[in-house]
Amino acid sequence: MKSIRRSLVTMLVAAFTLVSFLAALNGYRASMDKAENLLDAQLQYSAEILVSLGPRQGAPHVLDSGAEAFVFQIWDGERPLLRSAAAPEAPITAFVEGYRYANFSGYRWRTLTVPMIEGRWGMVAERADVRHMLAESVVLESVIPLLGWLPVAALLIWILVGWGLAPLRELSLQINRKASDDLAPLEYIDPPAELAQVIASTNGLLLRLTAALQREKHFASHAAHELRTPISALKIHLHNLESEVPEGSSALEHANEGIERMRHLVEQLLDLARTQPELIKANFQAIDLHTVAQRVTAECWPAFEQRGQSVSLHGEDAVMQGDEAMLAVLLRNLLDNARKYTPVGGEISVFAGCRDGVPTLEVADTGPGIPPAERQHVFERFYRVTAQVREGVSGAGLGLAITQHIVQLHGAQVQLTDSHLGSGLAVVVRFPNAMGTR
Repeated sequence: MKSIRRSLVTMLVAAFTLVSFLAALNGYRASMDKAENLLDAQLQYSAEILVSLGPRQGAPHVLDSGAEAFVFQIWDGERPLLRSAAAPEAPITAFVEGYRYANFSGYRWRTLTVPMIEGRWGMVAERADVRHMLAESVVLESVIPLLGWLPVAALLIWILVGWGLAPLRELSLQINRKASDDLAPLEYIDPPAELAQVIASTNGLLLRLTAALQREKHFASHAAHELRTPISALKIHLHNLESEVPEGSSALEHANEGIERMRHLVEQLLDLARTQPELIKANFQAIDLHTVAQRVTAECWPAFEQRGQSVSLHGEDAVMQGDEAMLAVLLRNLLDNARKYTPVGGEISVFAGCRDGVPTLEVADTGPGIPPAERQHVFERFYRVTAQVREGVSGAGLGLAITQHIVQLHGAQVQLTDSHLGSGLAVVVRFPNAMGTR
């Protein structure tokens, strides 16, 4: 995953290094030119000293200057009068006033020729390599520290880029702090110009999502409400038909089962449409989970009795914060699933109480269970386990989706495990306790 901060720092450091290199190169060339001028001035000063020595008469005189990198000569026409010990016997340069370069004694020299009185010439020369080494040492002493400060500049750029990206991090934190059901627009006071468009686009997306969710809820609610009336009418007509068809008619039985499945689906759609987070959380209050389980289990008992199934309730008082109506819907869905998928004469066990100080609701059965590979999908809307579809068990695949939604509204966790009854499935829901742990 690419980092904007790292990319910006890399580009800025690269640009800074390139500019610094070009500036150092230009400064090096300019400094070398200035150093060359200074050394030429020094050579001029040496020539003036040589001129001040005055004319020499007689045989050529040789002086030991003690410096091999600097030589001088005085000529009277083409006759030598005075030279340094390291200077050659031949003229070191032409008898023409000015600076030039010459090669002798195995080196390249910077020379200066100056006219003297009575037609005489003074010549001074300095080794070019020594001059360059001296100039480079002076220039590099000013350039190298600039390169040494590059890591400091990189660190400073890193800090400044991080400071410049702080509004982006703040926006990211604000988005991350939003709950999964919070689609309210982002509030950012006086955002930077670069983030204003991002915030506007994000808020526009949130508004579109809110509208889409509202349309979905309204459609489900309205459709379910509109379907209730014809379903009730159909049930009345089927009841009236019972006296007109032979007793035990399979067609009438199938019609009643179909109407009952439709009624159950409509009720589930209504339950799903009613689970609005902002309304439910506002009505949270202290309730006893075990008391809710007692009531719901008692209400569902006739349906279990018809299938010859045994239902047991275990646990103790467990006070928690929640919405009693939604918890009743949650448990009713779990019991309805257990009833449908547990064979005739099977067993269902309900636990509502505290485990390790955590309010817990568990529904276990002796049905076929759910393969581990499919357990992560059963909370999706309209998803049905493959084996259950093959066995022809009726259902719309909404029960566990509604359960998951109610669990999330209560900040709880749901887990599917193997039943402790020997076979089947156990659905375990752990709610936050007073300390906020699960």
